[in-house]
Parts: sequence; structure tokens; C-alpha cells
Amino acid sequence: MEALFAAVQNGANAVYLGGKLFNARQFASNFDYEELKFAVNYAHLRNVKVYITVNILIDDKEMKETLDYIKFLYEIDVDGIIVQDLGLAYLIKNIFPDLHLHGSTQMTINNLPGAIFLKKFGFNRVVLARETPLEEIKHINDNTDIELEGFVHGALCMSYSGQCLMSSIIGGRSGNRGKCAQPCRMGYSIVDYGKDNTLFSKWDKKHLLSPRDLNTIEDIERIIDSGIMSLKIEGRMKRPEYVATVVKNYRKVLDLGYKTLTDMDKKDVEQIFNRGFTKGLMLGDFGRDFMSYNRPDNRGILIGKVVKIDSNYIYIKLYHNVDEGDGIELETVEGNYIGNVLNFSAQKNEIIRNDKIANVSIGSKVYRTSSNKLLEEARKSYRDNNIRYPINMDITISVGKPAELNVEYNGQTFKIQSNYIVEEAKKVALTQDRVIEQLSKLNDTVYYIDSISTIIDNNSFMPISEINELRRRGIEVIDAMRQNINKRNSISSKDYNEKINRYFKFTRIESQYKKCINISILKKNQFEQLNLNKLDRIYMGFSDGLEESILKAKEQGKEVYLLTDKILYKEGLEKLKEKIKLVENLIDGVSVSNLGTLQFMKDNFNMELHGDIGLNIFNSFTVESLTQAGLKSMTLSPELNIEQIKTICNNGLTNYESIGYGYLPLMITKNCPMSVVKNCTDDLNCELCPYRKGYGLKDRKDVSFYMKRKDGFTTIYNGFPLMVLDDIDQIYNSGVNMIRLDFTFENENIKEIQEIYYNYANMKISKNEVTKFIEKYRNKNNITKGHYFRGVI
Repeated sequence: MEALFAAVQNGANAVYLGGKLFNARQFASNFDYEELKFAVNYAHLRNVKVYITVNILIDDKEMKETLDYIKFLYEIDVDGIIVQDLGLAYLIKNIFPDLHLHGSTQMTINNLPGAIFLKKFGFNRVVLARETPLEEIKHINDNTDIELEGFVHGALCMSYSGQCLMSSIIGGRSGNRGKCAQPCRMGYSIVDYGKDNTLFSKWDKKHLLSPRDLNTIEDIERIIDSGIMSLKIEGRMKRPEYVATVVKNYRKVLDLGYKTLTDMDKKDVEQIFNRGFTKGLMLGDFGRDFMSYNRPDNRGILIGKVVKIDSNYIYIKLYHNVDEGDGIELETVEGNYIGNVLNFSAQKNEIIRNDKIANVSIGSKVYRTSSNKLLEEARKSYRDNNIRYPINMDITISVGKPAELNVEYNGQTFKIQSNYIVEEAKKVALTQDRVIEQLSKLNDTVYYIDSISTIIDNNSFMPISEINELRRRGIEVIDAMRQNINKRNSISSKDYNEKINRYFKFTRIESQYKKCINISILKKNQFEQLNLNKLDRIYMGFSDGLEESILKAKEQGKEVYLLTDKILYKEGLEKLKEKIKLVENLIDGVSVSNLGTLQFMKDNFNMELHGDIGLNIFNSFTVESLTQAGLKSMTLSPELNIEQIKTICNNGLTNYESIGYGYLPLMITKNCPMSVVKNCTDDLNCELCPYRKGYGLKDRKDVSFYMKRKDGFTTIYNGFPLMVLDDIDQIYNSGVNMIRLDFTFENENIKEIQEIYYNYANMKISKNEVTKFIEKYRNKNNITKGHYFRGVI
């Protein structure tokens, strides 16, 4: 709650809040129902909007409870909902059509067609992918009227949001479900697969997936000029003092311009929390400028260095003043950081003595990680109610009549009558000064008196408590008007239940689709290893030799779909258009993994579309909305378990596909981990880089994750392949009719894996033969069954 006060009192125009459930910050201190009511009223009285985060993927069994929650939010007058799940968005627009809908950055909207898709779907605003360049943002803004929001300050994800499975696959805690364990902040070593998996010793256990914190305070004008109308500061996992400090300074820049920001203001923003700052990929930072590779946590500001060491003490020369209660950290010889809290104050250039708490050397750096003075100033900024609005009052007090008070706010006047009939004074008559004194007592409100006029009969009397009651009722009337800014009525239980029943009524039709084995490949040499007689559909994700490969597959009567990348900007979409035109009459369809690509295909081609895993298809309502959007088949989310898949398949009918084999993509990143090693400052020569493939990241458990750079993006794959060969009967029985084998960087065993899956699916081999194959395979490779039999938290 304090973080809300801090944001509002320091100048935020709107706040995002999370309830106890269904939001992407499940480990934050979120709001219960009563706290949400209070928060909405508190913010609205101060002309601040409240948006509620419901920005995770929703399971079918949770959807009714989620909508009950949305109904509650609707009725307490929240200003909008931010969502990731397309199925939930579909239901909100049909059940609560006047509720503003924001597309979360988890929806991975990074181009114009994606923004157009959301606008047509009914969204009012989109929070663009953090990586979206300014020129792309301007192109989006110039060609659509959906509101654009962008992150300007705070923690960054390494992966495109919504496309990260790393926490999910490693430990079952899904970022798409608000439970990310942040494995990106851990240390990793670099593996050279071409040299017997040797490590780069210099880069051992570095934080190669941990970005710096975003800070664009110097570039706000450029960001606004690009078309961003809402500047988003990440703060839901931060202390209220952080929120106060950062919001205050961004407010100052917005109102007065960057040049009014003092060196101390900038230092305060740095001091309150930083992992080192970056302007972000949006503004062109890359490589070491983007990454906090030496440490993943708050580094504070440099305040001194060690100048002397004796047996008991460390002596530090100060570059800045320090205060009692400040937290400091010393850099150790081993490269770690050890800290304590100062119990004294000192001035710049003084040499202070500190207990010898760490193994340091002469010249070791000393950082202040918390400033007691700054924290106290931040707390002071939101302890008091600093936001007040002028009101005017006039009161008429006439003997024998009720007193009448007119209260005017912002051009609207409200009339209140007392329940008390004014009497003649028996002892002391009312005076103008006393009446004005009582009406002016507004300290516990958000108002101040601009003017008061009085008409008071001579020798009139009414109790002071009645004057106070008139004032209180007048303020209540204004408050009620200002708190219900969206003018919504509650929805009757009857109407609500009728709508729920309408959208939750499914008619199951027995599937007539045949069981299929589909193959996905990224290289021509993988295609050449396939047995074309033992597959049903093939997805091709390469360009060289594409037409020749398509013709060979079509000669065997196979369905051929083109794979498209998860992330495509304007230039990439144009290249895709040219590529499809070359083979448009040869292929059966295109697989899309992004809502922007889906919209782009609908706008430019008339062909079958398949929805890939990047669309995060997690429930029946997402299936329904994407079917209406034109998809003919879909790959279900790899985060679903068998029971969830059964529910989806029972609730609707389409060509459902699940992944049965493959190294799952855990991240797709704009910044390349190897750019830190090479000290690249941009991504202009990635296709010529010898580090673009053949390398991986090894974690603390000695699991290696293969990396591949292509077309300006790095994909990081799971260390173990998904293999559910012995369970494909269960997957088929759940209602899925297509099982897909994803070959990514593999160069061997492709035909062998393909054939045994196909033969087992078509009952040409026994379970015993499958078991022997898996045992043999496990002797060379660990495998995982993914989430099929566990699901995600």
C-alpha cells in the first residue's frame, strides 16, 4: 500500500496494481479485495487512474473465478485491466465491453500488425515489447490509433516477455504464470561445443543473462516523440522509497524538462537502486552496455576506495558525504561484495575507519547501497497528503429554515440541506468567523477552501456539530462523484450468469482428424535425413534450397508449412512477404508464432494458418478466439499438462498439436550473450560472427543450454530434449491429433527419432522396442518429459 501512496503523491498519473491472484508478480505484496477498494478510491480522489494486472496465462478451470474477480474490479470502478491471455481478453470484451483493456508486454507485441490485431480485437492500449526500437514505435504510432505504452525505467527481462520458458522448464515456476524464479540472474559459464565442451575461463560464472536496469530519463522527449503516450516505471517488486524517488524525478522531467534535473536528482535515481543503468535496446544499447554481467543485484554508487589496511580495520577515503545509517559494500579480493551499516557520519575527502569485515586490498572499491537521508526524504514525500484541490462554499443560515450549503468543485455545484431547523439564539448567536472556521476544517480531505461566502441571520443559532455535519456531507457528495469516474452500474447476477453460461457452454464433437506425426526442421541437411514416407506434415524454417525441398515433400503427398520467426519487425515482415511469394503456390500454409505475424498473413495472403507455441495457447477460450481469427490448427502451450490438454480438446474442435520431441526454446533475445565476450556494440554483423552458433551456457548444475544467433536474435534452448515417445498414446488420447517432432540444431539421429515415433504412433512396433530405444538414447543424452505429467506452478 505504501508504494501506491508513494506513486500517487509523487506525481504518477496512473498505477498498476495486482490482486492476490492472477498477476505476473505473484511474489509481490499484492492487494486483497478491501485494499483494492481503498486503493481505487484513494487514487480516484487524487485524479489518478488504477489499472489492475491480470497478466498471466489462465487455465480453463480458473477462468470462471478469474471472471468473478474481473466483475468485482469492474464494479469498484477500476479504470482498466492489463492482460496477457487472449482467451481472457475475449471473454472480458464480450462480458464487460466497456472495460478498458490493455495488452501486456507479455503478449509480445512489437510491430504494426500486432498493434492492429489488438485494436481490432478490442484492446484500448498495448504495452510494447521492451526491445521495440524507436523507429518501429513511430511506424506503429503513425499507422494505428491504439494507445502505446512503453517501459522507461526499472528491471529488464533478458528474453522477449511472454517467450521465456527458462524458469518454467528448469524448475516448474512459470513466468507466464507470475512465478518466475529469475534464473537469468544466476551465473553462467560459456561452453565451446567445437572444442570438447571447454569453458571460457575468463567468463566463468558471469551473469550473462542479467540485464542492467533501464534508465531513460535523459531521453524522455525522444520516447514521447516516437508515439509512446504512457511511460511505465517498473516498481511492483520495489520498496516504496524507490517508487517515490523515481516517479518524482520522471515527473519533474515531464513537467519542466530534462535540463531542470540536477546532478543530485540524477544521483538519487542511481542511489535508490541500480544494477548499472542502460538506455535499453529500444534506444540502441547492446552488449556490455546492456548487461550487468559482473553482478546481478543492486550496486549502489561508488563512494570511496580502500587506502589502508591493518590487522583490525580498513581505512576508506570518501568521494561523497556519508550519513549514519547508510549501507555500504566493499569489493573483496575474490570479486564478491560484503557490507555493513555505518554508525557515524563523515564528509567528502575524509578517511574513515571501518571494521575489517572482508578480504580487501588497497584500492578496493567501496559502494553505498542505501542512503539513510534519501530514504527518509522519500518517506516524507508520501507520509503527508500533498495533493489538494480547491473548492468554493456558500452557506445560508436563516432562522426557521434548514441551513443550506452549496459546494462547488471544478464547475459543478452540489446543494446540501441540514436536518436541523435554525433557531433564534438564546445565549450566543452564530458568527461569520465561527462558521467559516468550521467549514474550513478539511485537513483529512483532498480539498482546500478557495472561497467561502455566508448569509447568516442575526441572532441565529445551530449547533456546531450540525455545521460540521453539513461540511462532511458536502465533501462526501464530491468524493462520491469523483470516485465513480467511469459511471458504471453493477451487473445483476442474472445478467452475469446468463453471459457466463453462454460462453462456457461447449458442444463436444468427436474428432474426425487422423493421428499425425509432424516434423519441424530449421536446416536443409535435416530435411535430407528425413524419411518422407513417415511423416504427415512438415514445417520448414530455412531458405537455402527451400523450393527444391518443398517439391520433394509435395511429390510424396505431404503437407508443407513455412515456419516464421517469433519476432519480426517491419523489415523482417517485408522479407517474409517476399519469401512466401516465391513458394505461395507450392505450400499448404504458414505457421505463425506471433499475433503480429498472424495479422500480417491475413492482410497479405489467403492461405491456411497454423498457430505455433509463441502464441501461448493455454485454454479453450484462446483456441476459440484464434479460431475466429483464422487459425486452422494450433500447437498447444508446452506448459500444459495432460489433464489441461484434455479439457481444451473436450471443449472445442480443431487440429490440435503437441510437441513430442525437441529441445524447447527457453528464451529468444535481442541482445546476444556472446556480445559481452566479444564486446560488440551493435548487431550489424551477426551473420558473419563465428560465435553465432556452436556455443552454449552452462549453469551451476553443469547443464548446458545451446545458443544460436539468427537474423539478429538469439535463441537459447533447453539442455535436455523433450521426449515423450513412450507416452504418445496418452497424448493422443487426450484429444490431440498431431504430435510434432522439433529438430533445431541436431545434425544426427534425426531419421532414427522420426521413424520410431512414426512407427509407434502407427502401431508398427511394440512398447518394448520403444523402451529399449529410450534406454539406449538415455545413455548418451538426458531427456525430459516437460510438463505433461506435472504442469507449472
